[in-house]
Amino acid sequence: MPPVTRGELIDLDIEKFADKGKSLARMDGYVIFVEGAVPGDRVRAYVHNPKSSYAEAKLDTLLTPSDLRTEPRCRYADECGGCKWQHVRYEAQLDMKRQSVREAFEQQTDFSDVEVRPTIGSPKRFFYRNKMDFDFSADRWLTRDEIDTGKEFDTDFALGLHVPGNFFKVLDLQECHLHSELSVRLVNGIRTFVKEQGWAPWDIRNQEGFLRHLVLRTGEQTGDCMVNLVTYGAPDDRISAFAAFLQRDFSEVTTFIHTNHTGKSQNPEGEEQVVFGPGVIYDEIGDYRFEISPSAFFQTNTLQAEQLYEVAREFAELRPSDRLYDLYCGAGTISLYMSEHVNEVIGAELVEDAVANARTNAEMNGVDNCTFVSGDLKELFTSAFVETHGEPDVLIVDPPRAGMHKDVVAQIAELAPERFVYVSCNPQTQVRDLERLRDTYRIDAVQPVDMFPHTPHVENVVRLTRDD
Repeated sequence: MPPVTRGELIDLDIEKFADKGKSLARMDGYVIFVEGAVPGDRVRAYVHNPKSSYAEAKLDTLLTPSDLRTEPRCRYADECGGCKWQHVRYEAQLDMKRQSVREAFEQQTDFSDVEVRPTIGSPKRFFYRNKMDFDFSADRWLTRDEIDTGKEFDTDFALGLHVPGNFFKVLDLQECHLHSELSVRLVNGIRTFVKEQGWAPWDIRNQEGFLRHLVLRTGEQTGDCMVNLVTYGAPDDRISAFAAFLQRDFSEVTTFIHTNHTGKSQNPEGEEQVVFGPGVIYDEIGDYRFEISPSAFFQTNTLQAEQLYEVAREFAELRPSDRLYDLYCGAGTISLYMSEHVNEVIGAELVEDAVANARTNAEMNGVDNCTFVSGDLKELFTSAFVETHGEPDVLIVDPPRAGMHKDVVAQIAELAPERFVYVSCNPQTQVRDLERLRDTYRIDAVQPVDMFPHTPHVENVVRLTRDD
């Protein structure tokens, strides 16, 4: 039996950060993970998930604050899942991200001798995202502060972000410090307009309503702005009225996309229609310009992406004669960024639309030494692929959070290019893959990069050299 019970309030001294933005405390050796706490805090915590070996709890009362704390900038910081660490000083966030990478190496493997460099901080700590997905909902979540006012609120309409762990409830955000100041004005202006029109938000329980999602994308370096309104159904009069509203009140919007989504998925997908503007926006990383369509993947923090790619370029030690393989190349951002330093780049990616974007971006930038191939890497990346494109001198991979398929790892081990750079948004799966390559490569350098301030997420770059 666990030494604590569900619903119990307990006083704890917080020792250190743990996974997923939580912090760790112990009670007579029993581990308790506390959401909302910071190392150095003394807190009263509410136990909500006791287990035999550990418990999960939430901060109830801050008894003694840690020196690592700071005042959150946003009024929703305690309840919104977008910025779980706004209450943590930025320098402490960077230290924690370095610690999380170090612990991934130490706890999952015996890479205990690997030195992890200090985390590279983001040039912008707020308004750093170039894309945000907001949800409409007929089920509004009231914050504790809103409830404490005693006022009546319209709980049948919300436009904002889902409450963490709640599939139905949405916070009606009046401010957000993630995307841009224009984004905040758009969200508030659009909310007012659609409510005046009497358009119903999506009711996820009953699968009915009109307004489903609002996706905003901006070009950090260009000032372009895309509004993508996702609805159930596509009545021409409503779409025309919405377009006229944007053109009248938000001249900064350079293109408006309407997406008709009649499926059950909660993703902002469906049949896209360009209502005005070119249907794409543009942004720049380094000397390269990229076309971004409504569904295209693009690094979310544009300014920090350049620092990330610089680390990867430095680690790769590129030479003019090199043939570079860029696996999981997406829309070709890394491929193009590296192209001027090598003889040839071969990019491979599962998503065909991303490969089409990569080819367009290469042509737009006048780059003619990049070849992009689409296919599932575990089936595409074989000896036949190498025979077709030639053996690589250097390899860069940037897989999704799940990491690389074991067959891809096995092919890398067999091919064993001299230099290998692994870029990852998930150090846990990255370390798993590197453990499988232990007999082939040695780790030379590990560099965390903070792409997402005020969150526990960290990008990590590892330089490896073939262990001859």
